[in-house]
Amino acid sequence: MSRRVVITGLGPITCIGTGREAFWKAIRAGRSGITRVTRFDTGEFKAHCAGEINDWDPTAFFPPHRLKRLDRFAQFAVASARLALEDARLPWSSEEPNDRIGVSFGSALGGVARAEHEHASFLKNGPRGVSQTLALQVFGGSANSNIAIECGFRGPGTTNSNSCASGVVAVGEALRYIRDGWADGMIAGGAEAPLSPLTFAAFDFIKTMSRWDGDPHLACRPFDLERDGFVMAEGAASLVLEEYEHARRRGAPIYAEVRGYALNNDAYHMTSPMPGGEPVSACMRAALARAALAPEDIDYINAHASSTQLNDANEIAAIKNVFGAHASSLAVSGTKAFTGHPLGATGAIETAICALALRDGYLPPTLHHRTPDPACDLDIVPNTGRVQPLRAVMNNAFGFGGINSVLVLSRVD
Repeated sequence: MSRRVVITGLGPITCIGTGREAFWKAIRAGRSGITRVTRFDTGEFKAHCAGEINDWDPTAFFPPHRLKRLDRFAQFAVASARLALEDARLPWSSEEPNDRIGVSFGSALGGVARAEHEHASFLKNGPRGVSQTLALQVFGGSANSNIAIECGFRGPGTTNSNSCASGVVAVGEALRYIRDGWADGMIAGGAEAPLSPLTFAAFDFIKTMSRWDGDPHLACRPFDLERDGFVMAEGAASLVLEEYEHARRRGAPIYAEVRGYALNNDAYHMTSPMPGGEPVSACMRAALARAALAPEDIDYINAHASSTQLNDANEIAAIKNVFGAHASSLAVSGTKAFTGHPLGATGAIETAICALALRDGYLPPTLHHRTPDPACDLDIVPNTGRVQPLRAVMNNAFGFGGINSVLVLSRVD
């Protein structure tokens, strides 16, 4: 079986806004949500900025008895799924389970930050100081499990932990489940809540995060010559994916069609990309082939663009390798300057950006571009977004361990 798959609902939760409307309004306004860290003292660290969600109110989504069992990352996962379902106008009920809808989610770290908090309580107060539901909160699979329980979705259920590629992998695997007839609809996305001292320190120690100490909004500078690392963030996004005819029969809003997906590995290094980027190029080519599209059909790439020196330059080189002469006509922007980098949630958030870009014919900009880098010399849509009709777009997401994932979306007229 090979069935068409479309996106009918979006549910972002980010430092620039919760829900589709607030999120997209911030993107169109060019507003960054990156600030100095307020959750803990970063005085002993080199990195000081993050994408915090400081207006999060879980009681707007959950009663007290549910909150006792939900880590912050799982709160984001379930709430984002509910927002996406509302956006898609897709009914759900835990009392009337649906065997034809499943959940595919991603999270790089799951409940690690919660475990860190509970460990501190354990050292201070002993076993009685630890939450009785800790075992249910920390494992990554609690994302898809809690969404399924909340909504009554008995179809395929899985949570992957493919580092910063997790969100795109989740959407790509959901595509496969629907195409192959396992489900008629899937909730796909990613969630992350990594902002705690030990987790933050772990990434700070390996020198991957920005050490910018000026205006926090400028800490993430994709493709800029002076970029110096990624900015950790928290957040989530869920997308409702449906088989095309299933969506049409419901009269559902359709943002885009998910055309192609590819996944591979550099098999080279845990943190550094392979020089030359051939595995990245191969992944983009495979996604295009599975989408049955030529390089010339792509109008825009939402790049992984983590704002690190090696990765940004390597990605641009791989894009040139795949798209050849057409690369000069492509718009290629990095949107992490808006949201920071919520690790395993990022790919899902940026897939939502791609879907909205297709819907509105709008190129989201690469913010804070001040000093051009000769190694990143494509049209990166610097600083200001542009209105432009779009036919098909690509979303790249790469992660530690050499994991490369790529999605191709197209407009549905």
